[in-house]
Amino acid sequence: MALSAAIGVNMMMGSSLRAADELAPLPLKLPMPSFKGTPDDLPKGPNIEPFSDKPRPPFMAPAGVKNVALNKKVTSSDKSPITGTLSQITDGNKEAIDDAVVELHKNVQWVQVDLEQEYNIYAIVLWHDHRYVQVFRCVVVQSADDPDFTKNVQTLFNNDIENVAGLGIGKDKQYFETNQGKLIDTKGIKARYLRFYSKGSNASALNCYTEIEVYGK
Repeated sequence: MALSAAIGVNMMMGSSLRAADELAPLPLKLPMPSFKGTPDDLPKGPNIEPFSDKPRPPFMAPAGVKNVALNKKVTSSDKSPITGTLSQITDGNKEAIDDAVVELHKNVQWVQVDLEQEYNIYAIVLWHDHRYVQVFRCVVVQSADDPDFTKNVQTLFNNDIENVAGLGIGKDKQYFETNQGKLIDTKGIKARYLRFYSKGSNASALNCYTEIEVYGK
């Protein structure tokens, strides 16, 4: 092998090792679980993930990522939540208690987080309402470069299999609310604004949010 080629290979290997060395488990602190064991009469179907109360494997992300959504401004399609205030959705309190849950009215509703600047986003963790084991419907997560969601709109998660929200037919599966939250791998996309859609759950017509965390740099 020519010397220049060997140097090139070594540089590539060194770069890969450095990239691997820079990965670390997501600095995610989970809330306390609100139940024990497997509840009875869980919803089932081909579009619902099997229920599990086992810990999720650590999610690896670039070292130094942090929750860039903490205490950031939240707006919503629902101007007057039934309970709670929109600021609670990014206040860091994700425990399964009544005072931590923001309840929005029925039908399709969204909440929007302004990160205040553009970040490379590697993961989003979302807790709708894990006081009860339930499946929220029509969950769609999108990012955009502007607050009106007209520029560079990207869909990061979509389990709206019937296109109820009018954002396209989703291919992701519905999932059960637990203290683990729903972790969405966002693969380092660049974004400032994030929107989260839903249309109630199998247990209630209301749209609930406990906490949204966005891990980026």
